[in-house]
Amino acid sequence: MLGFSRGKDSLASWLAMRDAGIEVVPYHLYLVPDLRFVEESRKFYEDFFGVPILNLPHPSLYRWLNGLLFQPPERAAVIESAQLPEPTYEELAELIRADLDLPAAWNADGVRAADSPNRRMAMVTHGPKREHLRKVSIVWDWRIADVREALARHNCPLPEEYEWFGRSFDGMDFRFLDPIRRHAPDDYARILEWFPLADLEVFRRDLTR
Repeated sequence: MLGFSRGKDSLASWLAMRDAGIEVVPYHLYLVPDLRFVEESRKFYEDFFGVPILNLPHPSLYRWLNGLLFQPPERAAVIESAQLPEPTYEELAELIRADLDLPAAWNADGVRAADSPNRRMAMVTHGPKREHLRKVSIVWDWRIADVREALARHNCPLPEEYEWFGRSFDGMDFRFLDPIRRHAPDDYARILEWFPLADLEVFRRDLTR
């Protein structure tokens, strides 16, 4: 199994496993349902790799809703009464294993030690392979040059949001919201359906300027 964010490192992990003859069962976790630019790139990679990509809610979506992130007061009682679960990544992986009848499958990710000091420390502490969780970081020792070389060699493009904010969509802060507002207004409107007060991120940044 591969947690597929559509980002460069998860793409590199998928390519590396495919080159090694490992069967990949990818799953994608969406932060906001039905964003056009996310769905279009997910479907593009389904065609590129010739493999369906399971599409599920990200644990952060539950956490944001339960935390009333950018929610108006009138929604609070409804959200709190829903008692939404907050699954961990490990619990989610177990649910996928059970649903797909893959009890022995390992869960791969694209975490690289060189990506940040925190990730390097995690690799030093735990290593790239965690037996008790059946979790492995496929490209843990790759440099960014290795990732770029693999993408170029396989002629694998990055999703369009890399041109907007230099990475895949990964949060509800100004870094992501403002470029989406400018480049994909329909998707920004969709975000506001779920998080109506997200406009405050742009408003607050304008005030600080």
